[in-house]
Amino acid sequence: MASDITYHDGPPFSRIEDSPMQEEQPAESPGPLRVQNEYERIGGRTGSSFFQTLIHLLKGNIGTGLLGLPLAVKNAGIVVGPLSLFVLGIVAIHCMSLLVKCSHHLSAKMGKPFLNYGEAMEYGMENVSWLRRHSVWGRHVVNLFLIITQLGFCCVYFVFLSDNVKQIVEAANGTTWNCQSHTNETTVMVPSMDSRLYMLSFLPFMILLVFTRNLSILAPFSTLANLVMAASLVLIYYYCFTNISLPIDLPLAGNARDYPLFFGTAIFAFEGIGVVLPLENKMQKPQNFSMVLYVGMGVVTFLYISLGTIGYLCFGEHIGGSITLNLPNCWMYQIVKLLYCFGILITYALQFYVPAEILIPQVVRRVSGRLELVVDLSIRVALVTFTCALAILIPELDLVISLVGSISSSALALIIPPLLQILTFHNEGLSWGVRLKNSLISTVGLVGFVTGTYISIEQIIARNAARHKGMSFQVM
Repeated sequence: MASDITYHDGPPFSRIEDSPMQEEQPAESPGPLRVQNEYERIGGRTGSSFFQTLIHLLKGNIGTGLLGLPLAVKNAGIVVGPLSLFVLGIVAIHCMSLLVKCSHHLSAKMGKPFLNYGEAMEYGMENVSWLRRHSVWGRHVVNLFLIITQLGFCCVYFVFLSDNVKQIVEAANGTTWNCQSHTNETTVMVPSMDSRLYMLSFLPFMILLVFTRNLSILAPFSTLANLVMAASLVLIYYYCFTNISLPIDLPLAGNARDYPLFFGTAIFAFEGIGVVLPLENKMQKPQNFSMVLYVGMGVVTFLYISLGTIGYLCFGEHIGGSITLNLPNCWMYQIVKLLYCFGILITYALQFYVPAEILIPQVVRRVSGRLELVVDLSIRVALVTFTCALAILIPELDLVISLVGSISSSALALIIPPLLQILTFHNEGLSWGVRLKNSLISTVGLVGFVTGTYISIEQIIARNAARHKGMSFQVM
């Protein structure tokens, strides 16, 4: 029945803040020691192991953003791009560590076993007297950026699926089993329907997918998706390594005006900060999470730098918004695209879960019990349709990635964590050196936010104008 619906289904790292462990602890043992015990008991023996948490962290950071990094390196240059990714990786890992540290301190101070990202920001603002009255806005702002980020990922998935499936369909007649001599550059493409029509064709499947409110049902498909995406990445690496043209004649540094596009795409790729706190909370031994974070994000940063660099070295100036669009027109690599598309299709439901869990309960609790299911499903349809509509309005994969990264990922990954540390420890001897370092990181994030958003929107307008002009000439 509708009245029996709960909104706590989902991945093992969601909505842990409602844990009953708070009520089980004796009132006479306050302070950090008691809260640390609660941290350990939330995961407990049923929590995730070191390896399981590591896999979740890798999955949370490896998606379509990785495939767009060769174009990002092109925008920055073959030397400046990898160096910038290395520096950005160090800063992003540091910000994740700051978020965990602040959450620990605030949860101990507030006597709570667990804080999510929004709650940490709210309680951090309560530490400052002149911000205390408005502290709830800290949680609202973080939740807003989480919603924008996740729905932005969903928009990117629509564009990614349409571009890759469209290319497979148009090249089908010329697809061969010979992967050595047949590339996309020599393939005669047979025009098919517009990419935006492909997006509309995916819409019903996406809607049916998000009707699954208990994500444990999708767990076997998610595992399969992870395996096929990993296999696809291995084949992509293999092709790039074996097809790098020598001598290499690529610019060491890109156009300065294109650097904000690099920033947006790169910070979009570091998309996993939203899962850091929930993953740590669900570990069997959360005190080992720092090692998980450094090992996992070290692997992620290596993948980003390596694929971004070799992808650009392999395809040069012809690199597309996703490296899959540059793969040769043979069946093995066409299957790679299809497998990755399957992985992205399943991942859509996982990314959609976060904004659904934030928005839907707020609305459903205001309606009568018999309308809960209708309202729930209606909101899901509206949100999926909204992401599809945005993708149709901006059918440029590289620019959508850069725009989402600049607007929301930069705020969550770079701007907010350093500010949160200043708010959390401002009365506890935080050195001026730390304050200066944190202010610098947040300022860099803010500059990237503004310039990346501006350049992305400018490029979107320019490409749309060029597209409409081209269509006008075709009509004439």
